[in-house]
Amino acid sequence: MGRLANLMGIIKDKVSQSKAAIISKPKTLTLHLSLLRATTHDPSTPPDPKRLTTLLSFGHSSRATASAVIEALMDRLQTTHDASVAIKSLIAVHHIVKHGSFILQDQLSVYPSAGGRNYLKLSNFRDNTTPLTWELSSWVRWYALYLEHLLSTSRVLGFFLSSSSSSVEMDKEEEKVSALVNIDLLKEVDSLLSLLEQMCKTPDCLHVRGNPLVDDIMGLVGEDYLSAINEVSIRVSEFNNRLGCLSLGDSVELACALKRLEDCKERLSVLSHRKRVLIEAFWGLITELKDKVAKERAYRDERMIVSTGRRDKASESARFADRLSRRYGDSVRFSSARFGFNRFPNFLVLDSIESCA
Repeated sequence: MGRLANLMGIIKDKVSQSKAAIISKPKTLTLHLSLLRATTHDPSTPPDPKRLTTLLSFGHSSRATASAVIEALMDRLQTTHDASVAIKSLIAVHHIVKHGSFILQDQLSVYPSAGGRNYLKLSNFRDNTTPLTWELSSWVRWYALYLEHLLSTSRVLGFFLSSSSSSVEMDKEEEKVSALVNIDLLKEVDSLLSLLEQMCKTPDCLHVRGNPLVDDIMGLVGEDYLSAINEVSIRVSEFNNRLGCLSLGDSVELACALKRLEDCKERLSVLSHRKRVLIEAFWGLITELKDKVAKERAYRDERMIVSTGRRDKASESARFADRLSRRYGDSVRFSSARFGFNRFPNFLVLDSIESCA
């Protein structure tokens, strides 16, 4: 069955390329053929890097050409019923995010014009041709959702995460983050955490272990993981500097975000075996800040209890003074902070009452 499926895939690839040669316009023929060659039906090989480079090279032309690339790629992605083609098309999308030109990335970010969640429209994808393609289908659904999270996070941050074109601006990132108000800083942290949480939800399928397509996906996601924790680290460090002046609400939100992050630690640990020192330093920073936030909240709670106790004492003092006023009328005066006595014929009257701190 596997050999027959592979043979059928080869035939489909030839038919698709022949069809493109007939119906494509001369200006877009090379583009369509490059796309078809980068997204073949073969489930045992990932997209050829040279084919992907050729496809991305069209992004260095006009905006109209870049738009045609995105339109053709999305059409390929949303009309195929083959898991291998779908995964390779998603890998091509991921490569545009990471290595595409500004114009190509811009066209991807505005497709479709409505934007929104699930715009890749693969949440119901199923390919039941073989047990392998059935399990690869779960990777198609997860990978599409992951890329939607990646694009959404990139919109929040204002640049494409892990993009080579954005790396030149990284030296300005700390300065930009330091200028954000707390609510915007929390929004960016929340978006990055949603992306990391989506990374933890990779399908657990027995038949695809060691599959080249899946390995290619995990390699790309692992690179995103390193970029994401770097961005989180910058923002967490900024919160560390602001810790003493955070409102109670912001402090609670930050504590919840750090808890969500620690809950992902075990699943995220398998994503990358590179830069272990950087990764360990990151998790050390998260633990340190989480402890600081807890201590700060405990200190505030203690101050609140003390403040409440003082208000209660002050209220009791005020009630005591009110009782005296009702009993002795205008003879009671509060003109100093000392106890004094004035003798009247039949009773003693307090000259003043010391206030209770």
